Amino acid sequence: MAGGQAIRLHDVAVVYGDRRVLDGVNLTVGQGSFVTLLGPSGCGKSTTLRVIAGFIRPAEGRVYLRGKEVTDLPPNRRQIGMVYQHYALFPHMTVFENVAFGLRVRRLPGGVIRRRVGEVLELVKLVGWERAHPRQLSGGMQQRVAVARALAIAPDILLFDEPLSALDAKLRVELRDELRALHRRLPDTTMVYVTHDQEEALALSDTVVVMNSGTVVQVGTAREVYERPRTRFCAEFLNMRNILEGERIAGADGVPRVRVGPWPVVLPHVPGTTNGRIVFGVRPDRVRAGPTAVNRLRGEVRDVVYRGGAATVRLRLAEDLPELELDLPSATVNGTTVGAAFDCSFDPADCVLLER
Repeated sequence: MAGGQAIRLHDVAVVYGDRRVLDGVNLTVGQGSFVTLLGPSGCGKSTTLRVIAGFIRPAEGRVYLRGKEVTDLPPNRRQIGMVYQHYALFPHMTVFENVAFGLRVRRLPGGVIRRRVGEVLELVKLVGWERAHPRQLSGGMQQRVAVARALAIAPDILLFDEPLSALDAKLRVELRDELRALHRRLPDTTMVYVTHDQEEALALSDTVVVMNSGTVVQVGTAREVYERPRTRFCAEFLNMRNILEGERIAGADGVPRVRVGPWPVVLPHVPGTTNGRIVFGVRPDRVRAGPTAVNRLRGEVRDVVYRGGAATVRLRLAEDLPELELDLPSATVNGTTVGAAFDCSFDPADCVLLER
């Protein structure tokens, strides 16, 4: 990472009628980093990308690129490349001409254009396809052309607006890995990526920015936001499927606990000095079969979902509690039947306290 500040949004708001699509967004992106904006549809992540690119002028707040304010600067003066979800290639142009388009607009000499197009086609592994038209290419190859076109102008910042969502699952994984490798080959280029796919965000990013309802909810490394979400929304969106609530109680040994149904649960830290509702989460892959850990619960098997080498067991704990899920190796749940009693447990260190 080259260091320095590539992007800064300060108190940015975007308003459509009486709806605040973005509401006080503050975000700093370091030069050379790979940042993903993650959140559900309509949360404001694509709008944030368009504010950075200059396609939307914020109603409030300021936009800074490389330390200079660009709030009123048009897109063509921001030295930014953008890759869209649906490629946006010119169907009547060859691969070479599509990639060269931005260079021709800048009236660069023919020799410079040929050299630059050759360089970026090599980066995206499309050498030999210069004379092909988009209709002759697979979806993945078309998206590579779109990336090459964005790279051709040598942007300081490269923006991706859900570029893989139109591809099938296998191809998405392949191109995801290629984008990560591309960033390693271009360490001075800042990349900002929009997706609603949490697995994609975790696999690609140096930093994940979780958004909801037009605001930034949490910023951290992929590991931080996955393993230590701060809010219930972040936890649920990042697939922490077990969210439990309970009352704070005093343990006989002086260690405060949280009562979940009939069970006293030990957490790493129980806030407050008086009784109150506590919300915490534990991931299904951290819950063990059998009473092997500190926090022991018993439930009735409601379902066993086979997923190849793994299986998900869903337990009914009590009438007023949500189901608890365990992700276990399939071999360990062979013969487990719906309606059977099932013991499970989890360590306090695997529990995450959540803001209510």
